Parts: sequence; C-alpha cells; structure tokens
Amino acid sequence: MNTISGSRFRFHLMLEGIALILMMNFSAAGQKQFDQLTRVLESKRQALGGNVCMLIFKDNHVVFEKNRGSYTHDTPEMIASCSKWLTAALVATFIDEGKISPDDTVGKYLPVFSRYGKGNITVSQCMSHTSGIESGQITLRSLMERRKIESLDEEINLFAKKPMSGKPGEVFSYGNIGLNIMGRILEVVTHEDFETLFQERIAKPLAMNNTTFTKGKALNPSGGATSTASDYMNFLQMILQKGEFKGKQIIRPKTIELMQLSRTVHSKVVYTPDEAKGFEYGWGEWILEKDKMGNSTVVSSHGLFGTYPWIDLQRNYAAIVFVKNIHVKDRQKNYQQIRDAVNEAVK
Repeated sequence: MNTISGSRFRFHLMLEGIALILMMNFSAAGQKQFDQLTRVLESKRQALGGNVCMLIFKDNHVVFEKNRGSYTHDTPEMIASCSKWLTAALVATFIDEGKISPDDTVGKYLPVFSRYGKGNITVSQCMSHTSGIESGQITLRSLMERRKIESLDEEINLFAKKPMSGKPGEVFSYGNIGLNIMGRILEVVTHEDFETLFQERIAKPLAMNNTTFTKGKALNPSGGATSTASDYMNFLQMILQKGEFKGKQIIRPKTIELMQLSRTVHSKVVYTPDEAKGFEYGWGEWILEKDKMGNSTVVSSHGLFGTYPWIDLQRNYAAIVFVKNIHVKDRQKNYQQIRDAVNEAVK
C-alpha cells in the first residue's frame, strides 16, 4: 500500500469511527429521552391488562415502540370504540365527494326513521352522538346481546323504534347508534356492504392489511373492528397529516378539521363513559384538549377494551397504547399520566 492510499484508508476509517460514535450517542440520547415514559408504562402494565404495545409517531417516523407481554405491533385484537374513528373517516370520504352532506337527514336514506318521527336527525348528529335517540351504556352484556342481530338493516329498524332522550342536536348520549346508522346509510348510497367500502377507501389506501370489521354475525361500524397497533398508527398518521398518507390525499384537510370541531359544547350530557367525563366530541372522536381560541388540540377515540389512540395537534405527534383490558377503574387517570410522560419526552 503506498503512502497516499494508506492515508486515504486511515481517513475513511476515522470518518467511519466518528459516524459510529455519533450514532451511538444519538441512540443513547433517544433511549434516555423515553426513560420516564418506559417507567410509567411499566408501572401501569398490570392496570393495562399485562399485554401492551405502545407506538409514537413524530417527524414522519415511529420514534418509540415498547412491547410488554405477548403483544407486538402486529398483534391483532378487537379495538371496540376505536372503530368509531375509522367509520367517521369512511363517512368523511363520501362527504368529500359530495355523495353525502353533513346536513342530510337520515330520513332521506332510511325512510323507517321518518315513519317513527325521527327522519329529521342529521348525518352530523349521527356522527357526534347527538341524534337524541336513547342509548344505553355499552357493556359486555350489550355487546353479547347484539350478536343476535343478523344485519345492519335489522339493527336500524330497532333503532328507529327506540324512544328519544331529547331533541336532536341538544343532547349527547354516547353509544353505538349514530355511527351504525351511518354505516347503513353508506350501504344504501352505494349498494355495497360496509366492509367492502371500508377496505376500498380506508384500509387498503392506508396499508391497514390486518384491519377488518368482519368479526361477528352483523357488522358493527361503532365497535366491531379488529386491528393492530401498526395498522391503527397508519390511520393516526393520516389524520395527523391532515388527511394525507404517503403522498396520497385520503381525506381533504377541511374535512379533517370538521371531524375535529366540537359538536357537543352546548349539549346536555345524557350519558358519557367514566373515562371520558369532561370531554367534548366531534365526528367519531373525543376532544381531550382545546386551545384558548376553542380549537381542538388533542383528539382521541378510545375503546371499551382499553386501547387508547390519540393525536396531539400542537406537539405534532400521534400515539397508541394497544391493549385488551375491560377493567376501567382509574383509566382516565392512568392514560393522562402516560400522555404527560409522552409530552415530556417529545417536547
């Protein structure tokens, strides 16, 4: 080896060494950044059900992944009311195309509601649980009872006959009624089944290859999806990025804003789950925080089985705690502590 080539060789070795040191320092700093969050997650693990996968997406990539127990980012699980966000997004694609308007009445598509005096309920009210139709608490028992339902059409006929708890738009009663009505309206508009529409417009464009609503006899747009942490994170990424996913616009930015607009700020609360008390609601999503101007800054759509996805619009990140746990004691407090730890880590 001559003197010049030997010098070049030593120079390249030096550069590689510097790059390795920088990479090791960056990795160590990154790990240290999430140390407190890791400790909080570990302290909450049993309360979360033992099996946990958590992902955080920021700056165009997943910056944190932590798995505990048997769950990984590809573990499929029922996600209960996290399904509502997916269904609202599906409806949003039809709003974008002008095939459905937020001000359309359900009677326009489902005459059975008009026959029972409920035809004036709007699409927007169905998406925000302000239809006024009496809705009971969602429990394991109610979910088991629903297994007797053969189709969305059959369920819609039952909804039409239910009593009202208040005037549409003036009362908030969280449940499965409104978004299941919307699922049936989409079927009527397109003459296609809900699962086909979801796969074509949401799942496939977002590479949600392990997400489906087909578990169970009758599709349940409000709570029947099975998904994975990585699949749902793709969805959250799209919402965070104003409807765009990997260069493709899935939902228009303006419609994303409409989804995040509070529809319940002046509504009388008839029923809300304990873990969501004090929160307002948009289209298919809870509004956890707002700024001084009243704009939504943190939105979520958590489920009965404990999975907790959220988007922080001010700090520009999305996160999901993916679990299956029916115990709801201290759930709001536990997730608030996890959110606080994430906020500290990503600031």
